[in-house]
Amino acid sequence: MLGESIGRGAMRIINAMVRALASAGVHPNILTAIGVCINVGCAVLFGFGEFFWAGIVLIIANIFDMLDGNVARLTGNVTKFGGFLDSSLDRLSDMVAFLGIMIFYAGNSPQHSLLNVTLAGVGMIASVMVSYTTARSEGLGVKANVGFLQRPERIVLLIIGALSTWDWNSNHFLFNRMPQVLWVLAVGSVWTLVHRMYFIWTEFRRIEGVSAE
Repeated sequence: MLGESIGRGAMRIINAMVRALASAGVHPNILTAIGVCINVGCAVLFGFGEFFWAGIVLIIANIFDMLDGNVARLTGNVTKFGGFLDSSLDRLSDMVAFLGIMIFYAGNSPQHSLLNVTLAGVGMIASVMVSYTTARSEGLGVKANVGFLQRPERIVLLIIGALSTWDWNSNHFLFNRMPQVLWVLAVGSVWTLVHRMYFIWTEFRRIEGVSAE
């Protein structure tokens, strides 16, 4: 009940923002560009070890990610290029966040960790491949939105890891959970990629089998 109430309240705020932006004549592609710029700022904060503030900025960036499509539909500015731009910049946003985390853990700090750099790198590669396989398969006629770790889940995990990291010196079990989040992102993204590839393979076999009959 509480979760539903929070969700309804958040959607009312988002819808009000969408109406205001549409009334102001803001083009949805501008919102998309602003969103990716905010994500770059998030990556910079990650790179400097300001994980908590990076999490806050990541939340703001993803509000813009929700706004552009809704503004486009409300104003009738839904275009193929807009969809292409949004999808392409989403991939960029995903990669820069991971890159910022990799830069931090690769630096000369007490938190230096080659393992965390590797996990972030695996998570980045696998998450981009998950999105690529979906786009490529859809272009060939197979919709493949399967797997438990898709983009919304990845973003939520990054936010959780970031917001838990505001005191590097704390030993509290709830603090500094980014390393654990990186394990989930790396393993989960690879698993999702394998699952999606297998699903696409079976779908193409089914389609080609039907076509041959």
